[in-house]
Amino acid sequence: MSRILVGLSGGVDSSVAAALLIQQGHEVVGAYMKNWINSEGIPGECPWERDIEDALAVARTLGIEFRVIDLVEQYRARIVNYLIEGYRAGTTPNPDVLCNREIKFGVFLDYALEQGFDAVGTGHYARLCLRPEGGVDLLRGRDPNKDQSYFLSLMSPFQLAHARLPVGELLKPAVRELALKYGLPTARKKDSQGICFIGHVKMSDFLRHYIPDSPGDIVDVDGKKLGRHQGLHLFTIGQRKGHGVASPREGKAFVVVGKDISSNQLILGYEDLAVDRLYAHKAVVGSIVNTRVPLPKRVLAQPRYRAKAEPCTCTYIGENRVELSFDYPVRALAPGQVCAFYDGGCVLGGGFFESVSTS
Repeated sequence: MSRILVGLSGGVDSSVAAALLIQQGHEVVGAYMKNWINSEGIPGECPWERDIEDALAVARTLGIEFRVIDLVEQYRARIVNYLIEGYRAGTTPNPDVLCNREIKFGVFLDYALEQGFDAVGTGHYARLCLRPEGGVDLLRGRDPNKDQSYFLSLMSPFQLAHARLPVGELLKPAVRELALKYGLPTARKKDSQGICFIGHVKMSDFLRHYIPDSPGDIVDVDGKKLGRHQGLHLFTIGQRKGHGVASPREGKAFVVVGKDISSNQLILGYEDLAVDRLYAHKAVVGSIVNTRVPLPKRVLAQPRYRAKAEPCTCTYIGENRVELSFDYPVRALAPGQVCAFYDGGCVLGGGFFESVSTS
Protein backbone atom coordinates (compact mmCIF):
# COMPACT_ATOMS: atom_id res chain seq x y z
CA MET A 1 0.00 0.00 0.00
CA SER A 2 1.22 3.48 -0.91
CA ARG A 3 0.38 6.91 0.41
CA ILE A 4 -0.81 8.93 -2.59
CA LEU A 5 -1.66 12.62 -2.98
CA VAL A 6 -4.30 12.91 -5.70
CA GLY A 7 -4.71 16.16 -7.59
CA LEU A 8 -8.47 16.75 -7.44
CA SER A 9 -9.28 19.32 -10.12
CA GLY A 10 -13.02 19.33 -9.51
CA GLY A 11 -13.61 17.21 -12.61
CA VAL A 12 -14.88 13.68 -13.05
CA ASP A 13 -11.58 12.10 -14.20
CA SER A 14 -9.53 13.03 -11.13
CA SER A 15 -12.51 12.17 -8.90
CA VAL A 16 -12.63 8.62 -10.28
CA ALA A 17 -8.83 8.37 -10.09
CA ALA A 18 -9.03 9.00 -6.34
CA ALA A 19 -11.83 6.47 -5.93
CA LEU A 20 -9.93 3.78 -7.84
CA LEU A 21 -6.76 4.30 -5.81
CA ILE A 22 -8.77 3.95 -2.59
CA GLN A 23 -10.34 0.76 -3.97
CA GLN A 24 -6.84 -0.56 -4.67
CA GLY A 25 -6.04 -0.21 -0.99
CA HIS A 26 -3.90 2.93 -1.00
CA GLU A 27 -4.00 5.69 1.57
CA VAL A 28 -5.32 8.66 -0.41
CA VAL A 29 -5.42 12.38 0.33
CA GLY A 30 -7.04 14.83 -2.10
CA ALA A 31 -5.57 18.21 -2.98
CA TYR A 32 -6.64 21.04 -5.23
CA MET A 33 -3.79 22.84 -6.99
CA LYS A 34 -4.62 26.52 -6.84
CA ASN A 35 -2.60 27.69 -9.83
CA TRP A 36 -4.36 30.72 -11.20
CA ILE A 37 -6.73 33.45 -10.04
CA ASN A 38 -8.01 35.85 -12.69
CA SER A 39 -7.46 38.95 -10.58
CA GLU A 40 -6.28 41.14 -13.44
CA GLY A 41 -9.55 41.76 -15.26
CA ILE A 42 -8.91 39.49 -18.26
CA PRO A 43 -12.25 38.80 -20.02
CA GLY A 44 -13.51 35.28 -19.36
CA GLU A 45 -14.42 32.91 -16.55
CA CYS A 46 -11.92 31.45 -14.09
CA PRO A 47 -14.01 28.88 -12.18
CA TRP A 48 -11.47 27.99 -9.48
CA GLU A 49 -13.83 28.65 -6.57
CA ARG A 50 -16.47 26.29 -8.01
CA ASP A 51 -13.79 23.71 -8.77
CA ILE A 52 -12.55 23.79 -5.17
CA GLU A 53 -16.11 23.29 -3.93
CA ASP A 54 -16.57 20.32 -6.28
CA ALA A 55 -13.21 18.81 -5.28
CA LEU A 56 -14.06 19.19 -1.59
CA ALA A 57 -17.45 17.54 -2.18
CA VAL A 58 -15.70 14.59 -3.84
CA ALA A 59 -13.27 14.25 -0.93
CA ARG A 60 -16.15 14.27 1.56
CA THR A 61 -18.01 11.62 -0.46
CA LEU A 62 -14.90 9.42 -0.47
CA GLY A 63 -14.16 10.13 3.19
CA ILE A 64 -10.62 11.41 2.60
CA GLU A 65 -8.62 14.40 3.80
CA PHE A 66 -8.66 17.42 1.48
CA ARG A 67 -6.12 20.22 1.05
CA VAL A 68 -5.80 23.33 -1.09
CA ILE A 69 -2.20 23.85 -2.24
CA ASP A 70 -1.36 27.42 -3.31
CA LEU A 71 0.94 27.27 -6.34
CA VAL A 72 -0.02 30.63 -7.88
CA GLU A 73 3.50 32.12 -7.71
CA GLN A 74 5.15 29.00 -9.14
CA TYR A 75 2.55 28.77 -11.90
CA ARG A 76 3.11 32.37 -12.92
CA ALA A 77 6.88 31.95 -12.91
CA ARG A 78 7.03 28.63 -14.75
CA ILE A 79 3.95 28.61 -17.01
CA VAL A 80 2.47 32.07 -17.53
CA ASN A 81 5.86 33.68 -18.17
CA TYR A 82 6.84 30.84 -20.52
CA LEU A 83 3.59 31.30 -22.42
CA ILE A 84 3.94 35.08 -22.75
CA GLU A 85 7.62 35.08 -23.68
CA GLY A 86 7.09 32.31 -26.21
CA TYR A 87 4.38 34.20 -28.08
CA ARG A 88 6.34 37.45 -27.78
CA ALA A 89 9.29 35.71 -29.48
CA GLY A 90 7.06 34.43 -32.29
CA THR A 91 7.04 30.76 -31.26
CA THR A 92 4.09 28.48 -30.43
CA PRO A 93 4.32 27.42 -26.77
CA ASN A 94 2.27 24.64 -25.19
CA PRO A 95 1.39 25.52 -21.56
CA ASP A 96 -0.56 22.29 -20.98
CA VAL A 97 2.49 20.07 -21.59
CA LEU A 98 4.76 22.26 -19.48
CA CYS A 99 2.17 22.45 -16.70
CA ASN A 100 2.34 18.68 -16.27
CA ARG A 101 6.14 18.66 -16.05
CA GLU A 102 6.65 21.82 -14.00
CA ILE A 103 3.53 21.97 -11.82
CA LYS A 104 1.55 18.72 -11.41
CA PHE A 105 4.60 16.46 -11.46
CA GLY A 106 7.01 19.26 -10.56
CA VAL A 107 6.34 21.48 -7.56
CA PHE A 108 3.20 19.52 -6.60
CA LEU A 109 5.16 16.25 -6.61
CA ASP A 110 7.97 17.92 -4.62
CA TYR A 111 5.39 18.99 -2.05
CA ALA A 112 3.93 15.48 -1.92
CA LEU A 113 7.31 13.84 -1.33
CA GLU A 114 8.21 16.39 1.34
CA GLN A 115 4.91 15.57 3.09
CA GLY A 116 5.70 11.87 3.16
CA PHE A 117 3.63 10.71 0.19
CA ASP A 118 4.97 8.06 -2.15
CA ALA A 119 3.35 9.30 -5.36
CA VAL A 120 1.00 11.76 -7.03
CA GLY A 121 -2.22 10.58 -8.68
CA THR A 122 -4.06 12.36 -11.51
CA GLY A 123 -6.94 11.72 -13.90
CA HIS A 124 -4.84 11.62 -17.07
CA TYR A 125 -5.79 9.17 -19.82
CA ALA A 126 -2.39 7.51 -20.11
CA ARG A 127 -0.88 4.29 -18.75
CA LEU A 128 2.26 3.32 -16.89
CA CYS A 129 4.04 0.00 -17.29
CA LEU A 130 6.89 -1.32 -15.14
CA ARG A 131 9.80 -2.68 -17.16
CA PRO A 132 11.19 -6.10 -16.16
CA GLU A 133 14.69 -4.62 -15.98
CA GLY A 134 13.50 -1.62 -13.94
CA GLY A 135 12.08 1.77 -14.83
CA VAL A 136 8.67 2.85 -16.03
CA ASP A 137 7.25 3.17 -19.55
CA LEU A 138 4.56 5.71 -20.42
CA LEU A 139 1.92 4.28 -22.78
CA ARG A 140 -1.00 5.75 -24.67
CA GLY A 141 -4.32 5.69 -22.83
CA ARG A 142 -6.67 2.80 -23.52
CA ASP A 143 -9.28 5.22 -24.92
CA PRO A 144 -7.97 6.47 -28.31
CA ASN A 145 -10.36 9.42 -28.21
CA LYS A 146 -9.07 10.60 -24.83
CA ASP A 147 -5.39 9.58 -24.92
CA GLN A 148 -3.34 12.28 -23.14
CA SER A 149 0.12 10.72 -23.27
CA TYR A 150 1.24 13.58 -25.55
CA PHE A 151 0.74 16.01 -22.65
CA LEU A 152 3.02 13.90 -20.44
CA SER A 153 5.81 13.44 -22.99
CA LEU A 154 8.25 15.84 -21.28
CA MET A 155 8.14 14.04 -17.93
CA SER A 156 11.39 12.63 -16.57
CA PRO A 157 11.88 8.99 -15.52
CA PHE A 158 11.86 10.17 -11.89
CA GLN A 159 8.49 11.86 -12.35
CA LEU A 160 7.00 8.82 -14.08
CA ALA A 161 8.18 6.59 -11.24
CA HIS A 162 6.18 8.71 -8.79
CA ALA A 163 3.02 9.04 -10.92
CA ARG A 164 -0.22 7.07 -10.66
CA LEU A 165 -2.68 7.23 -13.58
CA PRO A 166 -5.53 4.81 -12.81
CA VAL A 167 -8.11 6.01 -15.36
CA GLY A 168 -5.70 5.41 -18.24
CA GLU A 169 -6.90 1.82 -18.47
CA LEU A 170 -10.53 2.92 -18.97
CA LEU A 171 -12.74 4.32 -21.71
CA LYS A 172 -14.39 7.64 -20.93
CA PRO A 173 -17.94 6.19 -20.72
CA ALA A 174 -16.68 3.69 -18.12
CA VAL A 175 -15.25 6.56 -16.07
CA ARG A 176 -18.65 8.26 -16.05
CA GLU A 177 -20.30 4.98 -15.02
CA LEU A 178 -17.87 4.52 -12.15
CA ALA A 179 -18.48 8.09 -10.99
CA LEU A 180 -22.19 7.32 -10.80
CA LYS A 181 -21.51 3.99 -9.08
CA TYR A 182 -19.43 5.70 -6.39
CA GLY A 183 -21.98 8.51 -6.04
CA LEU A 184 -19.45 11.20 -6.91
CA PRO A 185 -20.93 14.73 -7.22
CA THR A 186 -18.87 15.33 -10.39
CA ALA A 187 -20.34 12.36 -12.26
CA ARG A 188 -22.26 14.51 -14.73
CA LYS A 189 -19.99 17.55 -14.73
CA LYS A 190 -18.85 18.60 -18.20
CA ASP A 191 -15.16 18.32 -19.06
CA SER A 192 -13.23 21.55 -18.59
CA GLN A 193 -11.91 23.53 -21.53
CA GLY A 194 -9.32 26.26 -21.62
CA ILE A 195 -5.65 27.01 -21.03
CA CYS A 196 -4.47 24.47 -18.46
CA PHE A 197 -5.78 25.89 -15.17
CA ILE A 198 -6.40 29.42 -16.45
CA GLY A 199 -9.99 28.60 -17.34
CA HIS A 200 -12.44 29.73 -19.99
CA VAL A 201 -10.35 32.60 -21.33
CA LYS A 202 -9.75 33.24 -25.02
CA MET A 203 -6.06 32.99 -25.83
CA SER A 204 -6.24 36.26 -27.76
CA ASP A 205 -7.72 38.08 -24.75
CA PHE A 206 -5.15 36.54 -22.44
CA LEU A 207 -2.23 37.52 -24.67
CA ARG A 208 -3.54 41.05 -25.26
CA HIS A 209 -3.46 41.64 -21.51
CA TYR A 210 0.32 41.06 -21.48
CA ILE A 211 1.51 41.75 -25.03
CA PRO A 212 0.54 45.07 -26.67
CA ASP A 213 -0.97 44.94 -30.14
CA SER A 214 1.62 45.32 -32.87
CA PRO A 215 -0.31 46.01 -36.10
CA GLY A 216 1.14 45.04 -39.45
CA ASP A 217 0.23 44.06 -42.98
CA ILE A 218 -1.44 40.84 -44.06
CA VAL A 219 -0.02 39.82 -47.45
CA ASP A 220 -0.32 36.90 -49.84
CA VAL A 221 2.61 34.73 -50.91
CA ASP A 222 3.42 37.22 -53.68
CA GLY A 223 3.55 40.14 -51.26
CA LYS A 224 0.21 41.67 -52.23
CA LYS A 225 -1.44 43.48 -49.31
CA LEU A 226 -4.69 41.85 -48.19
CA GLY A 227 -5.41 43.64 -44.93
CA ARG A 228 -4.06 44.41 -41.45
CA HIS A 229 -3.42 42.29 -38.37
CA GLN A 230 -3.12 43.32 -34.72
CA GLY A 231 -0.10 41.17 -33.84
CA LEU A 232 1.70 38.13 -35.21
CA HIS A 233 1.50 36.47 -31.80
CA LEU A 234 -2.27 36.12 -32.27
CA PHE A 235 -1.86 33.68 -35.19
CA THR A 236 -0.47 30.19 -35.75
CA ILE A 237 0.84 28.46 -38.86
CA GLY A 238 -1.95 26.57 -40.64
CA GLN A 239 -4.74 28.68 -39.09
CA ARG A 240 -7.79 28.74 -41.36
CA LYS A 241 -10.06 31.16 -39.51
CA GLY A 242 -9.77 34.37 -37.56
CA HIS A 243 -7.49 36.31 -39.90
CA GLY A 244 -10.41 38.31 -41.28
CA VAL A 245 -9.50 38.04 -44.96
CA ALA A 246 -12.14 36.72 -47.35
CA SER A 247 -10.95 34.61 -50.24
CA PRO A 248 -11.79 35.56 -53.84
CA ARG A 249 -11.69 31.88 -54.79
CA GLU A 250 -15.06 30.21 -54.39
CA GLY A 251 -14.90 27.29 -51.98
CA LYS A 252 -11.29 28.03 -51.04
CA ALA A 253 -10.15 29.73 -47.86
CA PHE A 254 -6.91 31.49 -47.03
CA VAL A 255 -4.71 29.86 -44.40
CA VAL A 256 -1.75 31.27 -42.49
CA VAL A 257 1.34 29.95 -44.25
CA GLY A 258 4.00 32.18 -42.69
CA LYS A 259 4.95 34.95 -40.29
CA ASP A 260 7.73 37.37 -41.26
CA ILE A 261 8.96 38.65 -37.91
CA SER A 262 11.40 41.19 -39.41
CA SER A 263 8.72 42.96 -41.48
CA ASN A 264 5.83 42.14 -39.10
CA GLN A 265 3.87 40.61 -41.97
CA LEU A 266 1.31 37.82 -41.73
CA ILE A 267 1.42 35.69 -44.88
CA LEU A 268 -1.69 33.97 -46.22
CA GLY A 269 -2.01 31.46 -49.01
CA TYR A 270 -4.18 28.66 -50.35
CA GLU A 271 -3.62 25.18 -48.97
CA ASP A 272 -3.23 23.62 -52.44
CA LEU A 273 -0.91 26.35 -53.75
CA ALA A 274 1.30 26.85 -50.68
CA VAL A 275 2.45 23.29 -50.09
CA ASP A 276 6.08 24.42 -50.22
CA ARG A 277 5.45 26.78 -47.28
CA LEU A 278 2.94 24.83 -45.22
CA TYR A 279 4.32 21.28 -45.25
CA ALA A 280 7.64 20.40 -43.59
CA HIS A 281 10.09 17.76 -44.75
CA LYS A 282 12.60 18.19 -41.91
CA ALA A 283 12.72 19.69 -38.45
CA VAL A 284 15.14 20.11 -35.56
CA VAL A 285 13.91 19.18 -32.07
CA GLY A 286 15.88 20.20 -28.98
CA SER A 287 15.73 20.12 -25.17
CA ILE A 288 14.73 16.46 -25.41
CA VAL A 289 13.65 14.58 -22.30
CA ASN A 290 13.92 10.81 -22.74
CA THR A 291 12.16 8.00 -21.01
CA ARG A 292 14.64 5.76 -22.81
CA VAL A 293 18.07 6.97 -23.96
CA PRO A 294 18.90 7.47 -26.74
CA LEU A 295 16.08 7.80 -29.25
CA PRO A 296 16.25 5.14 -31.96
CA LYS A 297 17.00 5.85 -35.61
CA ARG A 298 13.35 5.38 -36.56
CA VAL A 299 10.61 6.97 -34.47
CA LEU A 300 7.04 8.23 -34.67
CA ALA A 301 6.88 11.98 -34.02
CA GLN A 302 3.61 13.58 -32.88
CA PRO A 303 3.71 17.38 -33.32
CA ARG A 304 0.42 18.30 -31.61
CA TYR A 305 -2.32 16.82 -29.48
CA ARG A 306 -4.80 14.97 -31.73
CA ALA A 307 -2.27 15.02 -34.58
CA LYS A 308 -1.12 11.81 -36.23
CA ALA A 309 2.24 10.46 -35.10
CA GLU A 310 4.42 10.69 -38.21
CA PRO A 311 7.12 8.15 -39.17
CA CYS A 312 10.56 9.71 -39.55
CA THR A 313 14.29 9.16 -39.39
CA CYS A 314 15.88 10.58 -36.24
CA THR A 315 19.53 11.73 -36.29
CA TYR A 316 21.34 13.18 -33.29
CA ILE A 317 23.08 16.49 -34.08
CA GLY A 318 24.03 17.38 -30.52
CA GLU A 319 23.25 16.59 -26.91
CA ASN A 320 19.48 16.21 -26.47
CA ARG A 321 19.00 17.56 -30.00
CA VAL A 322 17.92 15.70 -33.16
CA GLU A 323 17.06 16.32 -36.79
CA LEU A 324 13.91 14.61 -38.04
CA SER A 325 13.46 13.65 -41.69
CA PHE A 326 9.79 12.85 -42.26
CA ASP A 327 8.69 10.03 -44.55
CA TYR A 328 5.81 12.24 -45.68
CA PRO A 329 5.50 16.05 -45.48
CA VAL A 330 3.89 17.24 -42.22
CA ARG A 331 1.46 20.15 -42.11
CA ALA A 332 1.84 23.34 -40.07
CA LEU A 333 4.87 22.75 -37.88
CA ALA A 334 6.15 25.74 -35.94
CA PRO A 335 9.07 26.47 -33.61
CA GLY A 336 8.09 26.17 -29.97
CA GLN A 337 5.61 23.34 -30.46
CA VAL A 338 6.14 20.20 -28.42
CA CYS A 339 7.11 17.05 -30.29
CA ALA A 340 6.34 13.72 -28.60
CA PHE A 341 8.25 10.61 -29.68
CA TYR A 342 6.63 7.18 -29.84
CA ASP A 343 7.51 3.58 -30.54
CA GLY A 344 4.06 2.23 -31.35
CA GLY A 345 2.00 3.11 -28.28
CA CYS A 346 4.99 3.71 -26.01
CA VAL A 347 6.21 7.25 -25.35
CA LEU A 348 9.98 7.59 -25.79
CA GLY A 349 10.19 11.22 -24.70
CA GLY A 350 9.60 14.68 -26.06
CA GLY A 351 11.20 17.99 -26.97
CA PHE A 352 10.61 21.35 -28.60
CA PHE A 353 10.70 22.17 -32.31
CA GLU A 354 13.57 24.61 -32.84
CA SER A 355 13.40 24.98 -36.60
CA VAL A 356 11.34 23.67 -39.50
CA SER A 357 12.39 23.12 -43.11
CA THR A 358 9.72 23.17 -45.81
CA SER A 359 12.11 23.04 -48.76
